[in-house]
Amino acid sequence: MTDRPWLSSYPEGVPADIDATRYASLVALMDESFSKYADRTAYSFMGKDVRYADVDRQSRAFAGYLQGLGLVKGDRVAVMMPNCPQYPIAVAGILRAGLILVNVNPLYTPRELEHQLQDSGAKTIVIMENFAATLQHCLAATPVKHIVLGAMGDRLGLLKGTIVNYVVRKVKKLVPAYALPDAVRFNAALSRGAGQELVSPSIASDDVAVLQYTGGTTGVSKGAVLLHRNVIANVLQSEAWNDPVMQQVPANEQPTSVCALPLYHIFAFTVNMMLGLRTGGKVILIPNPRDLSATLKELSNHTFHSFPAVNTLFNGLANHPDFGTVNWKNLKVSVGGGMAVQGAVAKLWLEKTGCPICEGYGLSETSPSVSCNPTTSKGYTGTIGVPLPSTFMTLLDDDGQPIGLGLPGEIAIKGPQVMAGYWQRPDETAKVMTPDGWFKSGDIGVVDERGFFKIVDRKKDMILVSGFNVYPNEIEDVAALIPGVLECAAVGVADDKTGEAVKLVIVKKDPALTEAQVRDFCRENLTGYKRPKVIEFRNDMPKTPVGKILRRELRDVKK
Repeated sequence: MTDRPWLSSYPEGVPADIDATRYASLVALMDESFSKYADRTAYSFMGKDVRYADVDRQSRAFAGYLQGLGLVKGDRVAVMMPNCPQYPIAVAGILRAGLILVNVNPLYTPRELEHQLQDSGAKTIVIMENFAATLQHCLAATPVKHIVLGAMGDRLGLLKGTIVNYVVRKVKKLVPAYALPDAVRFNAALSRGAGQELVSPSIASDDVAVLQYTGGTTGVSKGAVLLHRNVIANVLQSEAWNDPVMQQVPANEQPTSVCALPLYHIFAFTVNMMLGLRTGGKVILIPNPRDLSATLKELSNHTFHSFPAVNTLFNGLANHPDFGTVNWKNLKVSVGGGMAVQGAVAKLWLEKTGCPICEGYGLSETSPSVSCNPTTSKGYTGTIGVPLPSTFMTLLDDDGQPIGLGLPGEIAIKGPQVMAGYWQRPDETAKVMTPDGWFKSGDIGVVDERGFFKIVDRKKDMILVSGFNVYPNEIEDVAALIPGVLECAAVGVADDKTGEAVKLVIVKKDPALTEAQVRDFCRENLTGYKRPKVIEFRNDMPKTPVGKILRRELRDVKK
């Protein structure tokens, strides 16, 4: 396939293709940055700056520690940590030792953690003490032999670190009681590793770098196998895409990104940590973005240029009374991903920051970024933009055949960022990979003549009302425009007459908002079969740690 109508929509200077062979491995990319930007700040965390030279030295020590345990190239190491400096130090050490990173959601239950550790075969886990009790409950059923235990204050210096750890443990009581007698403390591991000589293994671009587990919302959690070259490609694609606006950052300012998304999630892993390393940028680590007040307080101390986030975070921040305490004037690019960006949120964000949200699209299986709106856009398009450099997208019918313009079909993707397959699941891999290398996303989209794609929904989220297809995103976009609505989600519920009916769940911004007002607005903006039959008001929405609303749980709640 050579036809790429979207290239005409690329901003000036963005190449049609990137050179995915530029680095032999992620280690080569990191080594270049550690040398080139040694004296720059790599991470800012709770008022403490961590230099590139620090990450270089400490990750080398951690790699030595891991090799000293007897781990060999290809062994898996799980990391279960929030956003803190220990995370990038551990990851760089794991990759430098030739090992495979297994990113783990820190909010997993023992059952979910057990599955991922068993499935990945991880022999070692690096875990924050806050989650140690979870590990204790499932440890005996996993292959884990070595535990490295971190604390929030580990890299903050003796005085501040001691205070932070006291507050986390004793005041906020965020560390449940646990017993892991064989665990080694993170700082002790670094001390031991500093005395070990690191044997740098030969790492090829086709070696596995990361096992990125997909959310369990689609069934059993599966590990997307991301090779070094997959992640490298996506870093270079993202850099090229952001370049038109990031070039506007003054020469005397270090490019800086806000990392409010969890680093274990592939979005933040690639576009915050790895892209930050590639560009010599500073990354502001936000350990708990759900605490909006603390997040805004931290951001008020910084000049920053890039802010990748999900719709719920943009919305929460823009509606927070402390939003004006932050200087948003230097913000060059706000990338929305992970879930659909709502028009009302995009409008408010643009009004308040002057920087439009560029909605993009990606998946764990694609490292993650696939498409994005041009960063030079002036407003909300309601689309997921156009394919990134070196990326192809098409729409397939139920028989796997390409379909015509304007018709909905399953989005399929081809490009250097597409995974090698699912870890030890050839049957699952075969379901999503075509023989000629296209990855079938499970998302339904349409495309216009310019190559701009729009998601109309996931296959399984579609609501069938009297034979008519209803897509939740459309209902949510309409409901989000109601002035008194803070958040909303649409799901299908069983109905005797129509098979399924639309249920709309709303979190109010204005307590005075009534069901009648919602119905009147929907009546004005939606055709009959799309209008919600059931309207439910809630105090909050069930969400994943990344901020995606869990529609599945909303379906199960009776009015």
